[in-house]
Formats: sequence, structure tokens, C-alpha cells
Amino acid sequence: MTLVDTHTHLDQAARTGQLPGVLARAAAAGVAWMVTIGTGTDDWALYRDLAAQHPDRLRYTVGLHPCAVDEHWEAAVAALAPFWAPAQHRPVALGECGLDRFHLPKEPAAAARLYAHQQAAFAAQLELARRLDCPLVIHSRQAFADCVAQIDRSGVDWTKVVFHCFSEGEAEVRTLMARGGRASFTGILTYKNADPVRAAAKAQGLGTLMVETDAPWLAPVPHRGQPNEPAWVRYTAQHAATLLGVTLDELADATTANARAFYKF
Repeated sequence: MTLVDTHTHLDQAARTGQLPGVLARAAAAGVAWMVTIGTGTDDWALYRDLAAQHPDRLRYTVGLHPCAVDEHWEAAVAALAPFWAPAQHRPVALGECGLDRFHLPKEPAAAARLYAHQQAAFAAQLELARRLDCPLVIHSRQAFADCVAQIDRSGVDWTKVVFHCFSEGEAEVRTLMARGGRASFTGILTYKNADPVRAAAKAQGLGTLMVETDAPWLAPVPHRGQPNEPAWVRYTAQHAATLLGVTLDELADATTANARAFYKF
């Protein structure tokens, strides 16, 4: 059995010397590949170097997370394109990028200013993704309709779009599917109060399903509340297999094939 954790954050593990253990536990759990996801200028080069050091285990992305956006976003976005210049160790996607209303300031005027910066930074990254014709990893929190509208306007190929850590319901996932996009699912799938997310995963089905940890956050049951790690994507995969009425091996085969086709590795 082979699984892919399609969205994890390994910067903390790398900087604290814990990465060898994380990789060993992932391998023991059948997690052969991990995609470590860029969020800002402080992790992009680190992830490029990690991917070069572990070419048989790691792939990486670069993107400006909406919660990393500030008034200086233009300089950060300008630094993204050079990562695609080398012949080797290029990112497998742009992202994560998108919109996030949940973490905006409480003061209305400050929130409006910051959200405008998020929208501008997202638009610039969508334009870059369109020019590169690369996969795109979307972060959307309390901003689903706005994200969809911006992607629609951008001309990006929706078949290259994944909304990661999907926390919406069936109607929203069908909105993505109608355009050719997809969702990927975290340990939220295992939480008792997540019936809408389970309905979304069931509606999407095995054809485009991908699983992720979003580690170190959102640990699945039975480890909810603990720091998450890629090995635990197995629990999310098992839950998804039960939900879809297939074996874990069948789920693993399908989601691994989907991830490798989407990210092209």
C-alpha cells in the first residue's frame, strides 16, 4: 500500500531536527510521498532544498498564503516565478494561495484593507499560474464564493485547481467539479461534526479524491488535538475508504494515482 500526503508543512520539523523521525514514521505507515506546501518567503527555499535532499520522498510548492499577505505582497509574489527557472527541483504547484476572512482583524476598516490586499495578491498569483500552466493549491476560509469568482475571472485551467483542506459541503464540491476542479480532504473527515465534509467527499468520489494532513494541524481521530504528521494521513484514508465502500488498498491506489497525475511526479 502506498499513500501520498498531498499537503503538509515540514518547516518546523526540519528546523527542529525532527524531520528524519517524521519521514521514518511516514514510511512505516505506507506514506511514500509528501508534498510540503509553501506559505511565504521564509519557507520556499527551505522546501526546495528539502525536496532536493529527498528526491524519492518529497515534492514542494511555493505560494503566498493569504494570512502571510501584507502591504508588501507585491515583492513577495515577484519572488515566486524564479523558482520555476531551474531545470531541476522545480515546484510541483503554485500555492497555497487564496482568501481568508476568518483571520481578518476585528476592526472593519483594517479588515477591508487587508482583504483587498489578499484579493490583489491572489489575482497576481492566479495570473502567474495561468502563465506557467501549473497546478494551483487554494486556501479558502470563509471565502469560498469569492475564491471561485476570482479563479473564474483569471482564466486558469480549473482541472489544475485543488481546494485543499476542504471544509465546505456537497453543493460547494459540486461547484468545483462542474468546473473541472477538485477538493482534497484532511483529518476533518474523521470528526464527529463533519457530516457536510463527508458528504462532499462522497459526492466527489474516488475519481479525483486526494487526502492530506495539513500537518502540523488538524490531526485525525484518534489523535485529534495532537500535533499532526504525515504518517497519520493513513487514518484519513481509512475513514475515506469506509465512507466510499472500498478497501484501504483500493483507496490508497486511487488517491496515489490521482495525486501523482495532478502534481505530475
